[in-house]
Amino acid sequence: MMDLGRLRALHAVSVHGSVGAAAAALGFTPSAVSQQITKLERETRTTLLEKRGRGVVLTDAAKELAGAAQQVLALVEQAEVSLEQRRGAVSGRLSLAAFATAARGLLPGVLAALSARHPDLELRLLESDPYLMADLVARGEVDLAVVQDWPNTPLAVPEGVARLSLGEDPVDVLLPADDPLAALPLLNVRDLAGRPWTSVPAGNICHDWLIRTMREAGEEPDIRYQVGEFETQIALIAAGLGLGLVPRLGRGTLPPQVVARPVHPAPTRRVFALWRQHASRRPAITAALEALREQWPHRDSAPAPDTGVAAGG
Repeated sequence: MMDLGRLRALHAVSVHGSVGAAAAALGFTPSAVSQQITKLERETRTTLLEKRGRGVVLTDAAKELAGAAQQVLALVEQAEVSLEQRRGAVSGRLSLAAFATAARGLLPGVLAALSARHPDLELRLLESDPYLMADLVARGEVDLAVVQDWPNTPLAVPEGVARLSLGEDPVDVLLPADDPLAALPLLNVRDLAGRPWTSVPAGNICHDWLIRTMREAGEEPDIRYQVGEFETQIALIAAGLGLGLVPRLGRGTLPPQVVARPVHPAPTRRVFALWRQHASRRPAITAALEALREQWPHRDSAPAPDTGVAAGG
């Protein structure tokens, strides 16, 4: 009989596309994942990974086995859920994923509360993009994900995945303190036309949202700087290189060279949790959702900009 841990390793490589990414998701080292795959190759007498360039690809046999592994792992999870529900104990491993600012501004409090209340619960956290996380939940790679979307850029949720709305996260325009627009207490999207922008890279949900928001106002945004972290965007704005639309969750204190201004129509992203519907009875999922609801009002969020400043003041 094939070892479940080795099947899990192969399935993770199939989902994440590389040994390194699979290792990060599983909480192992790349060497440990490679050893599991090697043992599975000996066990099945089948070549599962082939080198291609600097990486590896799954053979046809491996793809077929990975598909079977997904079904096996789903059955094992259902059995685990039933047993945990019967015991009524919040225990076992719970893997969570979150986008960057939620991982910084919301999850520390959630994880701390879960650890204090349920010492037998082994917690894992993976930072990822919402476009990826919905599929990770559906495939069983993570148990619960905190994701975001926007009214004009909704996130597609796969069948069999449940969702819980946590709240809304307002977005402000960040601009250099000496920019003429900084004198205005409230900006209109039309005020931002013809300005250079900083943004996260293309293919990220926040990038897509910026493009759509500006196009809806009749403007094709001039995105000159694409960087992965909001902190880097803020550093570029502080240097006078452009504007940025940055949410308040996990934003932290701005440097004196940067100011935040609200914008009309007010852009707001929606934050919610995802988990597999058939795992809803699992005590660990119930506890995690409770902790998320409790922590949301206490999240690390930047205060709303003061709109009482007189124009030109």
